Amino acid sequence: MRIRIIGAGAMGRGIAQWASTAGHDVELGDVRPEAVDDALAFVREMLRRAVKKQRLTEDEASAAEQRIVAVDSPVAHGEKVDLVIEAVREDLKTKTELFCQLECGMPAETVFATNTSSLSVTRIAAGLADPSRLVGLHFFNPVPLMRIVEVVPGALTRPDIAPRLVDLVRATGHNAVTVADTPGFLVNHAGRGLVTEALALLEESVSDAVGIDRIARDVLGLRMGPFELMDLTGLDVTSSVIDSIWQGFRHSDRLRPSYLTPNRVAAGLHGRKTGRGFHTYTDGRPETVPETPVVGDARSPVRVLGAGPDADGLRRALAEAGADVRTDPGRISSDTLVFVPTWGTTVADAVEREGLPARHTFGVDPLSLGTGRRVLAVTPAVDPQATRNARAVLAGHGHDGGGPYSVSVIRDTAGSVAQRLLASITSVAASIAERHIATPEAIDTAVVAGLGYPVGPLEWGDRIGPRRLLTLQLRLLATTGDPRYRPTRWLTERAQLGLPLTQPAVLFDDLA
Repeated sequence: MRIRIIGAGAMGRGIAQWASTAGHDVELGDVRPEAVDDALAFVREMLRRAVKKQRLTEDEASAAEQRIVAVDSPVAHGEKVDLVIEAVREDLKTKTELFCQLECGMPAETVFATNTSSLSVTRIAAGLADPSRLVGLHFFNPVPLMRIVEVVPGALTRPDIAPRLVDLVRATGHNAVTVADTPGFLVNHAGRGLVTEALALLEESVSDAVGIDRIARDVLGLRMGPFELMDLTGLDVTSSVIDSIWQGFRHSDRLRPSYLTPNRVAAGLHGRKTGRGFHTYTDGRPETVPETPVVGDARSPVRVLGAGPDADGLRRALAEAGADVRTDPGRISSDTLVFVPTWGTTVADAVEREGLPARHTFGVDPLSLGTGRRVLAVTPAVDPQATRNARAVLAGHGHDGGGPYSVSVIRDTAGSVAQRLLASITSVAASIAERHIATPEAIDTAVVAGLGYPVGPLEWGDRIGPRRLLTLQLRLLATTGDPRYRPTRWLTERAQLGLPLTQPAVLFDDLA
């Protein structure tokens, strides 16, 4: 196949490398000829590196390099071009005008693809005489390493084009998912679940950015915490994406932006590229913030409130860590700590409902059990020394009063940090499935490949269990009154029917 790539910036040169390495003939053009020269040099260097890392042989790299040629005019007539991929700046007018020029010089059978990440494919195509030939082909940077491509048909795209491009992409070893032409497409839309909820937690002073990132990494198993991720992407970019997707979905509560971002963007707190964001950077590296030492009495007696798997699991975990777990009935003594496993609820609610001693009652997130970090929730009523003792008990008996576990102390909130992040991640993904923006399989595939989550969000929800996840979201909604926690029909229905979240929808065509 002969592919013309227009735009020799970071995305264009990456797509050129991807296509030529896969065996396709590539034409690379740009309005600035020097940009093409720079891109060709860059691709040559990347191919040389691939050889050194034994990803390619010398012959393969040489052949790939020879398959890329420069074109003097990006919109020049090209009878043998099968596919044109546009990777110019993210501007509707610029992209539409480019395709209008291409339409005059390319055969009718040449397919046009836009690498837009945020603009409507349908709106770009609307300016063409034949909008049926244009499709979205959204790559991620760096293209050779990010093995996921979103194939986005517009409202008038010919039905045969998307499947052909899916086959093309998969033949190169990349994953391809078909996505409806909606704000943010799939990966950027799905990613809002993590960052918007993290910002909401920061708004409420549940913890600071460092603390939320630690919990996201250690409890949920994410490669990067949400604030580390926003610092890497740049808050100016992230804030714009959050706003545009929220506006595109008509101010959906589930995608609601934070009031924190506009001022931080205006102040230049963009992250790594400015040296300061939610974290501080020196020479591009984040400054390490040490954790508070464990100084309490790990021998303090503790009682776990309640029955059921969460309470039993907490008692077992504490006993295995050497804690003095009391199970005798009767009055709770003044030196006994009370631990409440919370699931979508608050410690304050348990104190009031059960008549517990507020000064030494704490919440523990069941999700944190079985991980290297345990999460302790405190109310404004707790005694400071009791808090230190509770942290020491959770850390376990070990060297110098510490133990094998790190312990994060957070402000009491419905659902704790990890539960709220996970509820939001799965809820946004379920909303994407509910709207038929993509299939459950495509959602999980794209999110794992595009965002680096340890598991797809719908499969993650299945591991928690749809009924348990529904209970969490209903409790969050009831406790906070915030409609952002309203469960989707996708989750509610599957929990009621005993089906997994990954169960595809039944479409009208399936019933015919």
